[in-house]
Amino acid sequence: MRWFEIALVVLTVFTGLVWLLDKLFFEKRRASESGLLDEGKEPIVVDYSKAFFPVLLVVLVLRSFIAEPFRIPSNSMMPTLLTGDFILVNKFTYGLRLPVTNRKLVELGAPERGDVVVFRPPHHPEQDWIKRVVGLPGDRIAYRDNQVLLNGEPLAYSPVGTYEGRGNGTEMTGAAEIQEQLGDQPHRILERTESLYPGQGEGEWVVPAGHYFVMGDNRDNSEDSRYWGFLPEKNLRGKAFLIWMNIDGGIDLSRIGSSIE
Repeated sequence: MRWFEIALVVLTVFTGLVWLLDKLFFEKRRASESGLLDEGKEPIVVDYSKAFFPVLLVVLVLRSFIAEPFRIPSNSMMPTLLTGDFILVNKFTYGLRLPVTNRKLVELGAPERGDVVVFRPPHHPEQDWIKRVVGLPGDRIAYRDNQVLLNGEPLAYSPVGTYEGRGNGTEMTGAAEIQEQLGDQPHRILERTESLYPGQGEGEWVVPAGHYFVMGDNRDNSEDSRYWGFLPEKNLRGKAFLIWMNIDGGIDLSRIGSSIE
């Protein structure tokens, strides 16, 4: 989606400059030459710029500073998010940032444990990924035997049942669905009864200042901080908060309007 963001900024700036330059210099010249201001004689580029600039500006402001739509491309956040989910991401919870560069302008808040965040991973800065914040700066995180330990204490787990996948998520049918308590809100994760790769992703980490430790809810099918390291704060894009559509071979009406916990 980064190409769309760049194109939106370029088009907004271009149409705005065309409109401004015409207003300051060329509109009066056309009027003096014809003896009256005839907007029907405007160059086509000016006509289109005046029509599209307000729309482009509103879209740019909304996407950059209020909420931005994203589509879930993989199963790494099952069962919370499914492939084909279209979500909205709050763009001001963690501070206002410039489009394209993602440079922070205003400090408004910071991620909390359990937040589902959209970010650009350090090894793929051109892509947008989504995971759950497990560790904050200074936390000691360990992952052993399918269990997360936070500062030496295991998270609270409660079995839910056997997961029944659908759509592109049928591969996880039969996995154990478990409620995990992280932060104030509980959420559900998936674990295979028999992992294909025992011991994969296990280790212990201390989160450095200005970074976060993120994991997918589909613990046996997620490329996350266990494999590529810590997420820099500057790479955050926003906090996911709402599913507004799901299209995965068809429209799933049951997921529309679901909040993301």
